Amino acid sequence: MSDDDDSPISAREARRLFAGLRDAPALVLAVSGGPDSVALMWLAARWQRSLARGPQLTVVTIDHGLRPEAAREAREVKRLAAALGLPHRTLRWRGEKPKAGLPAAAREARYRLLAKAARAAGASHVLTAHTRDDQAETLLMRLFRGSGLAGLSAMTPFIERDGIVLARPLLDVPKSQLIATLRRARIGFAEDPTNRDTAFTRPRLRALLPLLAAEGGDARNLARLAARLARANAAVEVLADGAERFLRLRDRGDAPQAGARSFEASTFAALPEEVRLRLLLRAINALGHEGPAELGKVETLMSVLDRAIAGPGAAANGRPVLKQTLAGALISLAGGRIQIAPAPARRRKGSEREKSGS
Repeated sequence: MSDDDDSPISAREARRLFAGLRDAPALVLAVSGGPDSVALMWLAARWQRSLARGPQLTVVTIDHGLRPEAAREAREVKRLAAALGLPHRTLRWRGEKPKAGLPAAAREARYRLLAKAARAAGASHVLTAHTRDDQAETLLMRLFRGSGLAGLSAMTPFIERDGIVLARPLLDVPKSQLIATLRRARIGFAEDPTNRDTAFTRPRLRALLPLLAAEGGDARNLARLAARLARANAAVEVLADGAERFLRLRDRGDAPQAGARSFEASTFAALPEEVRLRLLLRAINALGHEGPAELGKVETLMSVLDRAIAGPGAAANGRPVLKQTLAGALISLAGGRIQIAPAPARRRKGSEREKSGS
């Protein structure tokens, strides 16, 4: 993209943004009516018209039922989509809304409805208008929540959800460029007041960005950091894959029980700490029934495991020297081996009384 964050996006730059999607049969554009998603729709329509034969585009607006203005904004999106020659659908998030965790619940509902719309349209991808600014805010949110390397990698350009690929073609584009693009094209857009509501985390962090930018922590540098962390995360994943294969090769024939994973404890303990954490996370999330496991709890578990492995009796036969449950998985250390298996289902309170009829 252009180094000028306030310059409109050119037709050539737009073609580059969507180049990897040219062979898709159909695409769904998630458009709320705000500047980012309206710019996505306008740029995608312009790109499609430049192709001799491109994907079919369908515009979808999700009305979460949280603001009275949302219905009017959806109608405005429909009007603009029609002017661009694109079909439009409005889908509504119905039912009772949670009092706590509303942004996360709304996000899950939005992606579920978008995936449904994509399947109905025969689309392989859903395109969202996440920008470089969103990437910077996501990195900060995850940093302050104590995320590990994988979480700090922030958003990826492509990710699969519910059998549909979620694509973010504007992830390296600053919001200011999208607004400049719309202004040159004389296209209006809506402003969602919740984006300024400091009752939510993201708007509070957004208000901090100018202060961080003055110290060099602008959106461009934060997004660059997220990309570098994503590279490091991918490298560690390769190391974890290799370590998993290595542990299987080292297995002396002490096969784990069906539906379980087992590691030779002394070999596992010699691996780098981040690799060991990932192996535990993979096994617990694959076999547990209450996941995904929290990173902090897995870190605590690994410290307990390390002490048990180094302690007396870890290599001896007999009863386990460690037995602990986490996220619906049972982790044990016995006979010099770590084993992860599904934990027995928790007994519901009062079930025994119900059975006895008391």
